[in-house]
Amino acid sequence: MDKFVVRGGNPLLGTIRVSGAKNSALPCMAAAILTEDEVTLENIPQVRDIETERKLLASMGAEVELGYGRAQHRTTISCRNLSDPVAKYEIVKTMRASSLVLGPLLARCGVARVAMPGGCAIGGRPIDLHLKGLEKMGAVITQEHGYLEAKTPRLRGAHIVFDKITVTGTEDLLMAAVLAEGETLFENCAREPEVTDLAAMLTSMGAHIEGAGTPTIKVRGVARLHGVRHRINPDRIEAGTFLVAGAITRGDLIVANCNPAHLGAILSKLEEVGARVDILSSDSIRVRADGALKAADISTQEYPGFPTDMQAQYMALVTQAEGVSQVRENIFENRFMHVQELNRMGANISVEGRTATVRGHSHLSAAAVMCSDLRASASLVLAALVADGESILDRVYHMDRGYERIEEKLRGVGAQIRRMGNVFAPREEPGNAD
Repeated sequence: MDKFVVRGGNPLLGTIRVSGAKNSALPCMAAAILTEDEVTLENIPQVRDIETERKLLASMGAEVELGYGRAQHRTTISCRNLSDPVAKYEIVKTMRASSLVLGPLLARCGVARVAMPGGCAIGGRPIDLHLKGLEKMGAVITQEHGYLEAKTPRLRGAHIVFDKITVTGTEDLLMAAVLAEGETLFENCAREPEVTDLAAMLTSMGAHIEGAGTPTIKVRGVARLHGVRHRINPDRIEAGTFLVAGAITRGDLIVANCNPAHLGAILSKLEEVGARVDILSSDSIRVRADGALKAADISTQEYPGFPTDMQAQYMALVTQAEGVSQVRENIFENRFMHVQELNRMGANISVEGRTATVRGHSHLSAAAVMCSDLRASASLVLAALVADGESILDRVYHMDRGYERIEEKLRGVGAQIRRMGNVFAPREEPGNAD
């Protein structure tokens, strides 16, 4: 397996560009199932999860072309012939977001067979809310041999109140509702930018959607959708990770190709810890930290609150702040696995229940550490950037699931980081979608 070798001590200086959001791209790729016409998506990130989604769609009979470089991170998808509406276990096991094909397959084909997604390292994310909603819309769902099978002559509009806020549940049922007969009213919806990005794409395809980005979404079903060309949102979590990188290294960094409007909670917290944040334009932010950092508490919440996907990176940052910070994780029950590895590097972090207490101003030193999931990997890279000596990060395939060539981007702004390959072929590992 590949490893990262990181030598700390360099402030990050210059401009770093953010890629498209893989958590927007994945549902938008699934939405191509809803039409027989060609769908073109731009600003697609070159990450492992996108390749997994390509394999998933291709296994169903879709034609999927992924282009990078001159093709400007573009994918073209044609689902004219969906000969096999099955999400096979050997693909689903590697990416939790594969369950997003359930709604669109059922809406388009009237049948879907989807392997039950496996458990995630950062906590269980059951798809019960997806299934309850589809059953209210008229689907008959059975389970056997590890697969969910759903059937319906045609989905019908319904009134669906989510028991808890769910991003993938909102996206999956939104895709189902656009081809359902009649009107569907959703309440307690997720408000994340990834949901509004998907809704914008569906609307451009001919769907009738009101209220995306609010807790209440109303959908009036249509008979068919047409093709579309759609540009994926910038990745707000990658942008947040780079902003923290600029602050933790006491650098002067411009994060370009981002959307500051999606980063309000992150920018506010960076200012609270003592970083200087300037919004330069509608798509660029400058971060500097030339003074002492101060402790500040966070509590993860659904959007527009502080994102759980930035919790690990923020924890790395406040190891360098003066004072004690409390980090409360409210979304996932097992998202502190990076704590042990940060402590191996010299951090002083204790965990009780869903709260981590970070005693800051720690002198971090290089160590060999293990990446446990996507965002934990990012936190260890950030810590290694300020640690004395040369750290080795193992199992960085987690990082490759959601960050596009992060080592090259960081090296371009002064980081000493390189990828070190292993002579043995990497074993396929299950992922945990964020």
